[in-house]
Amino acid sequence: MELLLVFLLLWTWTSSAVVRIPLRRMSSIRTQLRADGLLEEFLKDHRPDMFNRRYAQCFPPGTPSLRLGRSSEKIYNFMDAQYYGEISLGTPEQNFSVIFDTGSADLWVPSSYCVSQACALHRRFRAFESTSFRHDGRMFGIHYGSGHLLGVMARDTLKVGGLTAQSQEFGESVYEPGAAFVTARFDGVLGMGYPSLAEILGNPVFDNMMAQRTVEEPIFSFYLSRRTRSSNPEGELLLGGTDEALFSGPINWLPVTAKGYWQIKMDSVAVQGVSSFCPNGCQAIVDTGTSLIAGPTNDILALQQLIGASPTNIGEFIIDCVRLSSLPHVTFVLGGTEYTLTSEHYVRKEMLGDRELCFSGFQAVEIVSPEGPLWILGDVFLTEYYSVFDRGQDRVGFAPANHPTEH
Repeated sequence: MELLLVFLLLWTWTSSAVVRIPLRRMSSIRTQLRADGLLEEFLKDHRPDMFNRRYAQCFPPGTPSLRLGRSSEKIYNFMDAQYYGEISLGTPEQNFSVIFDTGSADLWVPSSYCVSQACALHRRFRAFESTSFRHDGRMFGIHYGSGHLLGVMARDTLKVGGLTAQSQEFGESVYEPGAAFVTARFDGVLGMGYPSLAEILGNPVFDNMMAQRTVEEPIFSFYLSRRTRSSNPEGELLLGGTDEALFSGPINWLPVTAKGYWQIKMDSVAVQGVSSFCPNGCQAIVDTGTSLIAGPTNDILALQQLIGASPTNIGEFIIDCVRLSSLPHVTFVLGGTEYTLTSEHYVRKEMLGDRELCFSGFQAVEIVSPEGPLWILGDVFLTEYYSVFDRGQDRVGFAPANHPTEH
């Protein structure tokens, strides 16, 4: 009897230690724009330089955080984001779907006072209906390259899964220009990067959870399923730990090299076993906010050639779907361990009417850092490898993800 009690107590503790948030996969902004025949026009209109000129006068002079280039890659990442989960703010709870984004550190949702078309199509936070709401009054601006976002700061009770963060700082967006946010399936973004990455003053969500001791351990992890009809849930965010059923083998740990993004050292990138890129090592960020793998322009253009991808007139790279089985493997070497992606992993398939199109999952992006240009490991990589983010020891871990076999 005593043994049974000990077992039950242990089971209750371990099962409550990790909080699971189901993630849904939806069509990305890019896919929707393509289906509507609007992608070419959108990309033409949303070049960052043109966007800055068009909307700069809409923002009050001196708006904090509108530093050009600070996050210029981010909206293009959100264009391809596919995984969203639910959170709630306020008392009583108001629900929102957000991208859980390790590539930023702010939490924002649309405000009921927002005047943009984008806000009309999304759930909006109604501060006047929340008894726990605390007005802040400071303004913020987040520069997203092709999507400036302007708003006011606030505090309220946040719930994620079964966890509560009291007095969480967040942004209520009152102005979201441009078409990107109009098309987005998500209401807002919950950043999970380090505090130094935050544009909104105050603690990021996971920092608050650690400070208020609402998580068992200062760890969170992501499992993203492959695109199958049977995968349920389509992904999971685990707060406070990991689930060994979701991955196989030991976790390979890599120290964080700069505490802003979840930035790590990458040893090299090899194509079909031949070391092709960053032979002397380079820096990479692990980013759940994009579905692509991105790198410096010259490297990515050479990589596109090696995998037989041809450029389109709007800067995407397309591959002949018939040739997938003959394409080379691409291997990322991290901490001496090889992480190999086959064409089935790095090619994105989309239906356009009754035609199947195959796009390269690699994208050129220029992000400079003191340590040199950065690569981005997005969902193309993170679907194959379970990822663990450890704030206690400032490290990122990877292990092969367990995916159900497709019948």
